[in-house]
Amino acid sequence: MATYLGTHGGKIQDYTTNPDNPIIGQVWYNTTSNALSFRAEGAGAWATVNSLNTARDIAGAGIQTAALGFAGYSPPAIYRTLTESWNGTNWTEVNDLNVGRAYVGGAGIQTAALAFGGFTYPPSASRAETETWNGTNWTAVNNLNTARYEIGASGTNTAALAWGGSLVGPPVQAVTELWNGTNWTEVNNLNTATTGKYGSGIQTATLAYGGSLGPPGKTAATESWNGTNWTEVNDLNTARRDVSSSIGTSNTSALAAGGYTTTAVTVTEEYNGTNWTEVADISTARSASGGVGTVSAALVFGGVPYTTATEEWTNPVLVTKTVDTD
Repeated sequence: MATYLGTHGGKIQDYTTNPDNPIIGQVWYNTTSNALSFRAEGAGAWATVNSLNTARDIAGAGIQTAALGFAGYSPPAIYRTLTESWNGTNWTEVNDLNVGRAYVGGAGIQTAALAFGGFTYPPSASRAETETWNGTNWTAVNNLNTARYEIGASGTNTAALAWGGSLVGPPVQAVTELWNGTNWTEVNNLNTATTGKYGSGIQTATLAYGGSLGPPGKTAATESWNGTNWTEVNDLNTARRDVSSSIGTSNTSALAAGGYTTTAVTVTEEYNGTNWTEVADISTARSASGGVGTVSAALVFGGVPYTTATEEWTNPVLVTKTVDTD
């Protein structure tokens, strides 16, 4: 039988009290309580915070304590130009987009964001417009090459990636475009044309997950972008479209919250570079919500059914667990 010494190359240390700041994976024996213990990472959790001012599907940019939410549709038949800024406590309305639209792609930070693509009606139209935010105003810049909505997005306002999405009428898209701060350039396609396939990361390291191959099907497929090509990796556990996007800083770290199966769901999954693992659910079921931050400090806001609900994901806590040695 393997021993701890043989496996880890060191003896389990004895303590009369538990160590003050044990690291994850550290094992020790408490001679006072006669208990074998180890340090582990506990579960993260969602907490409800102050709401958006206007319920809608929404794009986002930023981090947990400094975010921007923009665009979206909300009844009755209003395609929103609204932009709201989050300071870690409250949402405040700021200057509007130039073109109101729904299911927009968003990238960047609170003071330097990018909005592109989307959908308007009437008449039914996929949009190619791109706008850049300087912290005060939106400015129209060069359009996408392919107009579409429910478009995946990652990166910054000077180095972004856009993939997938839908046109009005034709099938869903595999098109991928790269933004260099001035122009969009078509690069290598997704392996599978998908709409509502949102994602996380930066322009050179993006993860795209879920989506729909066309009505009514949903997919769990995940693809990883290395700056040149898309590669299929391990699937989500729950197939869904319109997952909250942009939570995660690379193609090896992502948090996928909510989405749509046959209805809006609360399912949350975390990606560690290899596999997806289910973690604590968000409180409000929603799809097409804004999402920003990292796997340890995230913010989700808005979404469909039309909600103003905002939730924060808190750092997983470190816990000490005791092994029953009886």
